[in-house]
Amino acid sequence: MYKVAHRRRCTGRAYLFNALIGKVFLSNPADILQVVFDTPLRQSFDYLAPAGRPPPRPGERVRVPFGRQTAIGLVIAHATSSALPRARLKPALEAIDTTPIWDKTTFGLLHWAADYYHHPLGDVLFGAMPKLLRQGKAAVSEEAVWRLSQAGRAALAGGARIGPRQRALLELAGDEGASAAAISAAGHTPALRALAARGWLESFSRPEAPPPAGEGRAGPVPTADQSAAIGRVGASHGEFAAFLLHGVTGSGKTEVYLRIIERVIEAGRGALVLVPEIALTPQLVARFRTRLAAPVVALHSSLADGARLEAWRAAASARAPVVIGTRSAVFTPMPALGLVVVDEEHDASYKQQEGFRYSGRDLAVARAQRAGCPAVLGSATPSLESLANAAAGRYAKLSLPERTGRAGKPRVTVVDLRVNPARDGLSPPALAAIERHLGDRGQVLVFLNRRGYAPTMFCTGCGWIAPCKSCDARLTVHLSRATLACHHCGAEERMPFACPQCGNELAPVGEGTERVETTLTQLFPAAPMVRIDRDVIRRRGDLEAALAAVGDGRARILLGTQMLTKGHDFPDVTLVVVLAADQGLFGADFRASERLAQQIVQVAGRAGRGARAGEVLIQTAYPEHPLLRRLITEGYEGFAVLALEERRAAGWPPYSHLALLRADSPSRAQVFDFLRAAEAAAPAGGGPRPRILGPAAAAMARRAGRHRAQLLVESRSRGALQAFLGEWVAAIAAVRAPRSLRWSLDVDPAEVD
Repeated sequence: MYKVAHRRRCTGRAYLFNALIGKVFLSNPADILQVVFDTPLRQSFDYLAPAGRPPPRPGERVRVPFGRQTAIGLVIAHATSSALPRARLKPALEAIDTTPIWDKTTFGLLHWAADYYHHPLGDVLFGAMPKLLRQGKAAVSEEAVWRLSQAGRAALAGGARIGPRQRALLELAGDEGASAAAISAAGHTPALRALAARGWLESFSRPEAPPPAGEGRAGPVPTADQSAAIGRVGASHGEFAAFLLHGVTGSGKTEVYLRIIERVIEAGRGALVLVPEIALTPQLVARFRTRLAAPVVALHSSLADGARLEAWRAAASARAPVVIGTRSAVFTPMPALGLVVVDEEHDASYKQQEGFRYSGRDLAVARAQRAGCPAVLGSATPSLESLANAAAGRYAKLSLPERTGRAGKPRVTVVDLRVNPARDGLSPPALAAIERHLGDRGQVLVFLNRRGYAPTMFCTGCGWIAPCKSCDARLTVHLSRATLACHHCGAEERMPFACPQCGNELAPVGEGTERVETTLTQLFPAAPMVRIDRDVIRRRGDLEAALAAVGDGRARILLGTQMLTKGHDFPDVTLVVVLAADQGLFGADFRASERLAQQIVQVAGRAGRGARAGEVLIQTAYPEHPLLRRLITEGYEGFAVLALEERRAAGWPPYSHLALLRADSPSRAQVFDFLRAAEAAAPAGGGPRPRILGPAAAAMARRAGRHRAQLLVESRSRGALQAFLGEWVAAIAAVRAPRSLRWSLDVDPAEVD
């Protein structure tokens, strides 16, 4: 690679100062480009600017020689000097862009994110682009337009012999021009070729028209609490302020967002709205387009490549002032950003778990700060980190304590499974409640966060339990397709008819959504049912079809996993039954109880959102558990107070700051040797040194045939942790490791397993 360009090794802030690295051989005008690529390499490469034009600016793409091939790179800085003689630097072949593809604020955020999470800048920048931009497609959206040429005007005015179709096209084009799409839609493409050949039409390019504006319908009159929240955020227009909007389920948080966004649009600025799940995006986009008299675009990974690029271009050019998307949308260029909203801010989906492991929620707040605009984080179950920020005064807390509907909060009851044993996951009180609510023409939601028919297959003779051959996990029974499947590595095998060890009978143990569906269908054959989990929601449109069946009343029973807890509105659901609520009570991760509490409160909040009162049944074998007792008697806020006290006493976040060095390899010995070497290479530092704990095996020590372990780094000071990691990353990269070993650094990990 040194034959094609000089490579500059740099990480974090060094990207901004790498012109100072190395021995200076030459000092010329800033025509040396520092370029990064779509790779996890922790360095930039030096090239000469292409001749005949000003050097491409930082944030513009270039096509350059790279080894024996050409590659698309991104300019991150200019330099006046290089550690290599000018004769050894290759010139860039082509400048792809004429302007940077990100606005200055967003480009700065991407640099900061690479620095904070200690991830290679090239991987961060290219990961923030739509796929077609990574392949070299134009970042600026223009459309081809055909208009009358001087000869065409003369032909029309002079009475030349023109066929009716050609005349219609000439009149359609006129002096203002008609787009190629409009000409094609009118069926004039054959005539276009003929008229262009005669020189009667000429083409030019103009910026593409904005997407269609929304309907701009009036919304409901805000409640007093909603009005107060709208006013508080509106008073911060044009300056940064972070708000935590804590509203109980059904309290109208989305209405608050819409009212604030209406004000932002009136002021000529845009709004970025993040949601945790792709499944929520179409519903929210439809609602926003009904309410807002402005173009609204969606950005998420389920979009086709062309549609995603089109939406990205509309946002980057400010033709679409409202963007709704999942976590990666936080990097969408919006030059006139006036508001950032993070809906369901507590959701773990905002944390990227592979590659560049960033938090979309945290970067959304950082982006609002850089853009000088308000950030609103909304949830019925705020994360403990956000509640701590509100308590410390970093966030202003806004409350929506009451539902907007007439029914009020649902009545919550705990079902003791020690007294009321369940059959196929359903206790007698739960079955009686389901029958009662169905008889009253209500809808019923049954929640079980475990898909499949049963968690495992068990031998009644020798006690054999079906294992995954590649993971430290059991195989899940999927009876409908007669398979055993691993939900961790994806391995599948045919269901055995007898125990492979002793030949005795096998029995499925426990319940999943497939098994509960079978039981409910048998017990309530007259009640149509919809099941929502990742086994049945596979194709585009499946979820929308299922939710439509619930919305129009065709489905009376709704059964599913955590996909049901993500902000869906089911106004006719009057009963929610939570099965297997004990799953998170004794989790190894320090966030397990917080997530269980959020999950229970969120799914319980689906009951009684309309005019009819709601009821919630929570099945548990531990009704005296402090978490459940606190949730029932004092609600989520009472639980959060207790949980924060426990976190403070134990020194866990938000009262400390963490990073995880993870490693995996086919060889367990290689993993632990690498982690011990990485620990030995840790810098001593001048101040308080963060604690390094481990190495220790992950909770699932073997997954997909690879052994997994980690080092946990803990510090009371975020600044001290960042300074330590900045030095440590370079030392880790220098540790000799086999090619089969992979490692990653996770700053502010969502899971410590």
